[in-house]
Formats: sequence, structure tokens, C-alpha cells
Amino acid sequence: MKLKLTVTALLISTLPAVALAQPLTTRIDQRQEMQQKRIEQGVQSGQLTSREAANLEKGQAKVQKMEDRAVKDGVLTQKERNRIEHAQDKQDKKIYREKHDKQTVQNQQNRKEHRERQQARK
Repeated sequence: MKLKLTVTALLISTLPAVALAQPLTTRIDQRQEMQQKRIEQGVQSGQLTSREAANLEKGQAKVQKMEDRAVKDGVLTQKERNRIEHAQDKQDKKIYREKHDKQTVQNQQNRKEHRERQQARK
């Protein structure tokens, strides 16, 4: 009986910690999802090359790993949250830069065609 009460008390005491972590990760998860959509949109529009998209995907995976490690113990501290959000900020800037640089799928195709014409002339 005493063991049952102790276990119940322990479970009840850990529930608030898990509940508190959820709203924090929800915000992080929503931002990850939006960044993922921006990458996909960039690929579809041709603003991102396949190499750029792959690099951005690696960055997204890195941020996700940070989040997974941070919430593994059931608690997301303010320091962990700040670190993850900082990584997301950096990733956000990378996505913007890659989408707005001069490297596009069309430019890559034009360069490839130009090189092929140059080689054909030789």
C-alpha cells in the first residue's frame, strides 16, 4: 500500500514537468514545420538547388536533434530553449540567403548548357 502511494505521488509529481515542456516544444515544432515548408517551396519554385536544399535539410535535422536531446529528460530548460531558438534563427537566415541568392535551378541548367556548347565547339 505504501509503495503504491509512493509510486502514485511520484507519477503525479512528474506530470507537471512533462506538461510544461509541451507548450515550449510546440512553438519550436511549429517553427521547424514552417521552415521545412519554406525549403519545400524553394525547391518547387526553383529558388533552391538540390544541393542547397540538402544542406538546409541537414541544418533542420541538426536543430531537431538538439530538441530531441533537450526534451529527453522530460524538461526543457530556458537555456536549452534559448539554444534551440538561436539555432533556428541561424537556420532561418540560411534559408533566406539560399532562396535569394543567384543560384537557381534555371541558372544551373543554363550554365550546364553553356558548358556543353563550349565543349561541342572544341
